[in-house]
Amino acid sequence: MLSFGIIIFAVNKAIDYYSFITIEKQMMEKADLSELSFREVLAQHRSSTGEPQTKEIVRLALEKLKASGKEVRIYDSSKQLLGLAVDGIIINDGKPLIFEKNIEKALSGSYAYTVTEDHLLYFATPIQDQYYQNAYVYEFVEDISYFYAIMDQIRYILFAGAGGFIVLITLSSLWIARNTTKPIKLLLGAAQSFSRQEFRRVHLNRKDELGMLADGLDSMGRQLHDYIQYQKQFVSNVSHELKTPLAAIRGFSQYLYEGEENKELQKIYAHLLQESDRLTRLINELLLLSRFDKAGSNKLEVEKTEMNELIQQVATSMGAKAKDKGIEIMFREAEAEPEDKLLTRVHANVNPMLMSHAIANLVDNAIKYSGSPSLIELMLEHTPSEVVIRIRDQGIGIAGDELERVQERFYRAKNASTANGSGLGLSICKEIVERFNGYIDMESQIGEGTTVTIVLPRA
Repeated sequence: MLSFGIIIFAVNKAIDYYSFITIEKQMMEKADLSELSFREVLAQHRSSTGEPQTKEIVRLALEKLKASGKEVRIYDSSKQLLGLAVDGIIINDGKPLIFEKNIEKALSGSYAYTVTEDHLLYFATPIQDQYYQNAYVYEFVEDISYFYAIMDQIRYILFAGAGGFIVLITLSSLWIARNTTKPIKLLLGAAQSFSRQEFRRVHLNRKDELGMLADGLDSMGRQLHDYIQYQKQFVSNVSHELKTPLAAIRGFSQYLYEGEENKELQKIYAHLLQESDRLTRLINELLLLSRFDKAGSNKLEVEKTEMNELIQQVATSMGAKAKDKGIEIMFREAEAEPEDKLLTRVHANVNPMLMSHAIANLVDNAIKYSGSPSLIELMLEHTPSEVVIRIRDQGIGIAGDELERVQERFYRAKNASTANGSGLGLSICKEIVERFNGYIDMESQIGEGTTVTIVLPRA
């Protein structure tokens, strides 16, 4: 009885944990959409000096987001409440219950939430300004009582069904054990082999239910064997690899605090605005790519793109981040052809935004896994039919037996713990390149560095 009680307790905890993951994911998606709306307000309402109009922004943001939760709050970087809406109505002098730890964690750059005893969920997310600093915190309150009610119903159905199932299985097992011990052992051995992915034929010379079960098990084994050869992990692409463009913008932002002359600051501001626009477009392109991936479509808007210019832009945008780490990025353009002595034009039919993201992602990996000082080389080569892009670093390298797996979703090499990552970067690069009928090849040695080669058809 004690063991049974422990099992029930463990199952209860598992149901709570895995069910709440769904709620947490929904809240994150909702927070991401609200953050985009808030950032639209930030982008559209700045004073002539370039500084945000805080009161006006808060008012407009509340008007836009007031219906997104039971309560909606906006805080500044000093944890002061700037605006409050309750049940879709803006409250000017409200004094709501505030969880300061939520606000502090959000200001540090992470999602934060608290669930109260009356089943109210307080979810906070950071809002960044044009300098990509956490200037505001957006918090909404959701009543999730319905969630707990559903979970109670599921528990009741689950345990009632499990109890009935246990009784049925016990009675059936007693009867089967008396009549079919040997065939069951054979089937059990086959099932255990399948669990180890050791598939073998299963056959019983019987025409009863056990014979049918053996035939079904044999068919399942063959189908599993075929499926494993082509299986693909299910990936939720709501959260995408955005660290690379954010790192580029952040790198250039640092110059604003280093006392450069006004002319240089203006250039940097212009570049920041350009990168912001690029990031917005990139998000849309990645969402489009995700939809294509789910639908199995190969259609994607492409254009004839000059690759020297595209790679030079990536090298420039990543230069600040590399310099901060004591790493030099060197770009070597494609050699001029005989009929084109002054300027080499190497074109490929790609989507410029996605292609630059893929290359920047690979350069970002090279920076993350390289020490100081070191060199990252970007080289563009070409043949009459192909465009070849090489990114070579002097980093920690990848073991030979892991080279084929590092492009799988969520897979990280054993020595990748030296830097933060999601394990999605290379898989996204691979999908992007394959959309343009290209492929990625990797060569690496532990302690000596890695060379990643992108091969695309030449336009």
